[in-house]
Amino acid sequence: MAAAGTKRKQQKQRGASALGATAGGSAHKKRKLPVTEEKAWQKAGSKLNEEISSDSEPDSSAKKKNNEAAEEIEETPQEKKLRLAKLYLEQLRQQEEEKAEEEAFEKDLVAGWLKEDVLEQKGKLQRQIAKILQPPDTSQIRVLRGHQLPITCLVISPDDKCIFSAAKDCSIIKWDVESGKKLHVIRGGKKGTEGSHVGHTAHILAMAISSDGKYLATGDRNKLIMIWEAATCSHLYKFTGHRDAVSGLSFRKGTHQLYSASHDRSVKVWNVAENAYVETLFGHQDTITALDSLSRECCVTSGGRDGTVRIWKIPEESQLVFYGHQGSIDCIQLINEEHMVSGADDGSVALWGLSKKKPLTTVKKAHSLYGTLGMEQPYWISSVAALLNSDLVATGSHSASVKLWKCGEGFRKLESLFEIPLVGFVNSLKFSNSGNFLVAGIGQEHRLGRWWRIKEAKNSICIIPLRKATAGNPQISDKGS
Repeated sequence: MAAAGTKRKQQKQRGASALGATAGGSAHKKRKLPVTEEKAWQKAGSKLNEEISSDSEPDSSAKKKNNEAAEEIEETPQEKKLRLAKLYLEQLRQQEEEKAEEEAFEKDLVAGWLKEDVLEQKGKLQRQIAKILQPPDTSQIRVLRGHQLPITCLVISPDDKCIFSAAKDCSIIKWDVESGKKLHVIRGGKKGTEGSHVGHTAHILAMAISSDGKYLATGDRNKLIMIWEAATCSHLYKFTGHRDAVSGLSFRKGTHQLYSASHDRSVKVWNVAENAYVETLFGHQDTITALDSLSRECCVTSGGRDGTVRIWKIPEESQLVFYGHQGSIDCIQLINEEHMVSGADDGSVALWGLSKKKPLTTVKKAHSLYGTLGMEQPYWISSVAALLNSDLVATGSHSASVKLWKCGEGFRKLESLFEIPLVGFVNSLKFSNSGNFLVAGIGQEHRLGRWWRIKEAKNSICIIPLRKATAGNPQISDKGS
């Protein structure tokens, strides 16, 4: 019986051992779950942990790290590329916003300029300058001597720092405005040395400078146009093609397109930057005496004794003809894109609107009369100048003075302001771009001929300061153009 009990006990132990082995085997298989099921179990566990931690620690950094880790594990290469692309686009958007803010600030600064440009193109921009001017102190007028013969033409650099002048002695001088010193002299050559001399060998009658101050153009009686580098006064090109004296030159504002007028009654167009001829326009019935232009692709000319002023529309190759003066029209200048002033040897000064074929107003005997009683003649108007986009005009003659005028409303009136004493033929007048001074080119003879001579005159450049009536008046400026 004891043996039987022992046997049963051993069987129980073997059964328990077998049961344990079976249970152990099942447990082992459970730990070796398939990979997908194991990940699912871990994911479920992690979610459970997240839920527990979110209840206890809402802002836990551990939570954030777990989230980031989970995202990194779940993110495919395509998703990563998409995420980085979005991040890059967001950075670009922020940069564009910052750039837009900067541009908006700049736009505010130039908004006024843009408005002025539109008005300028329409000819409606008129700065009221004349009313604030006072007669200059004659002791403040500076006289620059250097040319041996009468000055015929001059220009002022766009920055108002230099003056270029030319004369019947065929020379060109570059002056420093502040000091009055010569910066450079291009000497004239003798007749017959055209092949070897770098420069002019005949009277220089016309001069122009580009609005960027890069090129200087000069024209002479020898039918030649010379192009110079304004900064160094070095010679660049020589333009030939006119069949008579070159009497007028002007660069189109903002470009290197050059217009030239000649006694051969033609207007030519050149591209200076490319050293190229463009075209020729005909129409005047007598020698062209002067030429001017601004921003538009057109120019205006005075036609001498054919009694006309003409506007040349370059793209259309057409022209508008204006009549008004009784004598030879010797000088002309644009006041703005829609108005101009001209002078003639009948002593008259006329204001024109480009939309009307007759002058808006004409002042006869503008510089009075000279001669013996009963045989008086009007002083010739030898030069005119206008302060761009303003109501201020200047005229020159040989009446021993330069006169300043105010243009009335709508340019329908010309009122005399005051006279500036200058002895000699005033062959050229130019206002500085800032409007702070006026420059006059004086000669003993008229620039276009030798009809008579004023011996007491000095061939010189006169810099006339323009005085404002009171401090605090608006600045006279044209944005450096």
